[in-house]
Amino acid sequence: MSLPSVVAALPQYAVGEQIGEGGMGVVYGGVHRQLGRPVAIKRLPHAVAEDPRMSERFEHEARLLARLDHPHIVPVYDYVRQQGEHLLVMERLDGGTVWSRFSGDGLTAQQSCGIVLAALSGLHAAHEAGVLHLDVKPKNLLFTSTGVVKVADFGISQVVSEGATLVTHGGAVLGTPAYIAPEQAMGNALSPAADVYATGTMLYELLCGDLPFDRGGGPIAMIQKRVHQDPRPLPTVPEPLAGVVMRSIARAPEARYRNAETFAIDLAGAAGHLFGPDWLVRLGMPVHLAPQVSASSARPSLRPVERDTASLTHQPIRATLVDPVPAARLGGSGTLVPAARVIAKPATPWVLWLAAAVALLALVVVPFLASGRELAEVGHDLTEPVAEQGNQLVVSLAGIELANVRRGPDGFELPGAARWIVGGAVTASVDGREFLLVSNRSPWLSIMGTGSALLLLFTLAYLESNLRALRRRQTGMAAVVASVPLGFGLGLAVWLLVSVLLKHEPTAAIALTCGVLGAAAALSASLASRRA
Repeated sequence: MSLPSVVAALPQYAVGEQIGEGGMGVVYGGVHRQLGRPVAIKRLPHAVAEDPRMSERFEHEARLLARLDHPHIVPVYDYVRQQGEHLLVMERLDGGTVWSRFSGDGLTAQQSCGIVLAALSGLHAAHEAGVLHLDVKPKNLLFTSTGVVKVADFGISQVVSEGATLVTHGGAVLGTPAYIAPEQAMGNALSPAADVYATGTMLYELLCGDLPFDRGGGPIAMIQKRVHQDPRPLPTVPEPLAGVVMRSIARAPEARYRNAETFAIDLAGAAGHLFGPDWLVRLGMPVHLAPQVSASSARPSLRPVERDTASLTHQPIRATLVDPVPAARLGGSGTLVPAARVIAKPATPWVLWLAAAVALLALVVVPFLASGRELAEVGHDLTEPVAEQGNQLVVSLAGIELANVRRGPDGFELPGAARWIVGGAVTASVDGREFLLVSNRSPWLSIMGTGSALLLLFTLAYLESNLRALRRRQTGMAAVVASVPLGFGLGLAVWLLVSVLLKHEPTAAIALTCGVLGAAAALSASLASRRA
């Protein structure tokens, strides 16, 4: 039932039942008594009326909203401030929301691009009039009965919160954290780029069914991810459309499109490139575009449309999860404070980085200092027989036997494989007498030399790739686990390469020590990257 105070404040309207509710107020249906025009009546929370500064700001904003006249903006017919009530009377749209269609039958990529172009058209007109939306989301895009998309709830978030995101100490958020721009969450200066971010996030979701960040962890965690992390690349969507979307949701405002119209120009061009220059005509969705946006959409494709675009064009995409977390209510229980007070910047895991640095330093130093036992050295060209006295020659690398040969007429002739493996020095024994067998060839002509160098480059490249993916949240614990064997391999590579170049005895104890140090350094760096 409608409240008596609302009915008394709007005598020219027949106020009906409640048709909607959100963190920014309650919506009632109604009809203008003389004109017979259906309307939606938004009743703002009492917190607006109770705060004189907020009340004055909203009245100023209402006058701006009433002057907005655009095909893709829900028009404001009236604003009433009376008997403690703040009421906005708007056009009533019964065609449903973009969210209801997206979570129901789904939307094709063409439909999603058309919807977002319509929203950007309305947003740009509002921005030109000095009004930011700050709560762009699928539920705030409504359809008329003829299928025209209109943006609702302009400016309410900006008035209520003065541009900052408000949260309760319990973690509920006033607004929608799933689409919020990082600078808005932190209460920084706002520009049209904040609405560009929210619209780009919405388009990302419409095109793949999910958000560019993990949804787990609650609303505060959602906001933290947007402030401190880069979004995931848009999956399954080809270029140039994917590139347009990713630019619109760049973390830094200066890296995004400077306004809604430049975003729309690139989006229209990308859609025309993928779907053909007449895609909007075939779509049959009424979209009112500025001349430069329309020209970009109709521009001939630069190259033939690729085959993988066909599935993108015709397959409906649906929301993979239910609409996100519940919102706080203005004036409800719990004190609202700026999100910047609650969001803690992730602590720099300096202890882990220090541990990684110490382990890496030890890994570099140990092979130089630990040279093995003091054994006699026998230099030899291994392509020729080894002329040592005795009956049995055993050659080993860190306890791994490479050759075991009996003396021949000319001495001990090593197998062909062993000749190519040995570089630098290896441990040898003849009838129990141990010495270092040192190859006279260049170490780079041996598997020990070139193999250790290649292993070092391979493990370094993969570890760097893992750390980068962890920092960007493109992978999880699997990369941390994988870093352990990679680090162990890095340690072995450093040990073997130094041993070969300095002709030290390659012992198993030093090899194991270096492997463990490498694994410790890689694990510490991976954990630090994941927590950073």
